[in-house]
Amino acid sequence: MNIPTPDLSEKPDLQAAEAALAVLRQWAEGATPTEVAQLEPAVARLLPGRELGNYPDLSREYPQDFKSDEAYRATLPDLQNGPASLIRGAKEQIQHVGISNFRLPIRFHSRDSGDLTLETSITGSVSLEAGKKGINMSRIMRSFYKHAEKTFSFEVMEAALSDYLSDLESMDARIQMRFSFPVRIESLRSGLSGYQYYDIALELVHTEGVRHKIMHLDYVYSSTCPCSLELSEHARQSRGQLATPHSQRSVARISVSVDPEGECFWFEDLIEHCRKAVPTETQVMVKREDEQAFAELNAANPIFVEDAARLFCEALQNDNRISDFRVVASHQESLHSHDAISILTNGPLFASTSLDPKLFSTLIHQG
Repeated sequence: MNIPTPDLSEKPDLQAAEAALAVLRQWAEGATPTEVAQLEPAVARLLPGRELGNYPDLSREYPQDFKSDEAYRATLPDLQNGPASLIRGAKEQIQHVGISNFRLPIRFHSRDSGDLTLETSITGSVSLEAGKKGINMSRIMRSFYKHAEKTFSFEVMEAALSDYLSDLESMDARIQMRFSFPVRIESLRSGLSGYQYYDIALELVHTEGVRHKIMHLDYVYSSTCPCSLELSEHARQSRGQLATPHSQRSVARISVSVDPEGECFWFEDLIEHCRKAVPTETQVMVKREDEQAFAELNAANPIFVEDAARLFCEALQNDNRISDFRVVASHQESLHSHDAISILTNGPLFASTSLDPKLFSTLIHQG
């Protein structure tokens, strides 16, 4: 069919509009629902039986039996995938856009206890090019759900990440899974045992064609001030004055980049590194003999926050499965009304000039 192109500089009259409408209806009758949606979803109303004759007199009853077919779905508006002309604000790339804290029961491999099913908080994000309006965020969840029945490992996280890199046509992507990991810990002297719960996160980052596998752990321990210990002993020895050194609950957030080609690095491995570096981990089950033992253990391991960072560093440096790492330590002082903090990084992955203003306020162990 040859259709002359109208002169758009002239305002069309009613006859021209009726002719154009006839052509549009004729085309729509032979087009697929997808073609109609690509041109203009409202064109579907021009087809017989598709008119919305009662607008704006709308039904107020929920249509329980209504089913959406392919043709209907093709007419639905999709603003997030609209043209660049719909972008509000600066047309700049967004480094991460996605969803945070959707939860699933996920199975994990453990070194000592087989598979464990744990409630897991998931964050997924992708980069967004400057010329794209947005993403369909539900695709991140759908991509992840396809793999949710499998025992999770970094390999399965990679499959989920690859899916939404492809589905959302993005250059960079990130998945983070946070969970509380139980380990049965024996008391110091009484022989009792109980579960210690460790806040752990697994992170998979794809950027500039490279993937990084990262494990995060919050390790909670007691820190006895070496200076306060010496001053207390001085008061005892020189004046016969009873004095106690100050100690406090402390938290170290350990982040390690795992060698993708190396031997398996277990959650328990990172926990053991921390316990060997700083053995004054807070206790689960305690009788009097355990409390006394804990006091003796703290006296044998007095520690400044600088010491803690370096001791954790030494333990991590001795494991060839770990490449870059970061130690963030916070000693939440019982002497001062402020905290003592330190950060030590190894390698470029965790190097940063700026700090999250609320980083240290997140290093609080909630019992």
